[in-house]
Amino acid sequence: MRVTVGMVVSQIGAGRSIEEVLADYPYLEREDIMQALRYAAWRAEEREVTLASA
Repeated sequence: MRVTVGMVVSQIGAGRSIEEVLADYPYLEREDIMQALRYAAWRAEEREVTLASA
């Protein structure tokens, strides 16, 4: 089964721990999650995003 970077980032962003994500997707390894987060951080540096005011 394929797990996207977006899914990993959204799970972590929603407050789930890496251990919780690994429990839900036992075929993933901790390094898979770390690589997804590194990739997302790298992609986020590629463009400016204007955040809405609260």
